[in-house]
Amino acid sequence: MMMVSIGIGVVVAVALIGVVSALTGGRVTGGASTRSTSALVGTRAADFSLTGLRGGTVSAPYAHHHPTVLIFFASWCTPCKREVPRVSAYLRAHPPAGVSVVGVDSNDQDAAAVRFVARAGFPDPVAVDATGTVASGDFGFATLPETVFVSASGVVRGVHYGAISDVALARGIAALAR
Repeated sequence: MMMVSIGIGVVVAVALIGVVSALTGGRVTGGASTRSTSALVGTRAADFSLTGLRGGTVSAPYAHHHPTVLIFFASWCTPCKREVPRVSAYLRAHPPAGVSVVGVDSNDQDAAAVRFVARAGFPDPVAVDATGTVASGDFGFATLPETVFVSASGVVRGVHYGAISDVALARGIAALAR
């Protein structure tokens, strides 16, 4: 009888894993490793031109042949509240030579975004994706934060789902700088 119970438990566990995998598109976010291969890798990144958080216009640097890291976040995003200040500190300590970094504040209120970016010390430029057109429309992101590494030719070289570690950010920037 005990063997039957264990067998049923294993079947239920495998079924649950399958359901979760199907519902999340085959990726599980959270934990130490949130990196994933993405259908975006190898495709041309959508060009964008958005209003800058501090005024002006922010356009996709890769459209002008600059390797780029896009960091998608919002002030209301709980993981972003931990990630963005840490990433900001990393970028101040390790300025990425030859690689542009653009923050994309998505689905946020302007005043909250301004306060959040100022408190976090995130460097310019920060683009305002007020309706999520770029984050969810062009890149297909359902959650935040997300980080995208785009080559100078505009090809997505990597996507990191969830909060990115300093090590993963450094690796992605180094790969683009080559």
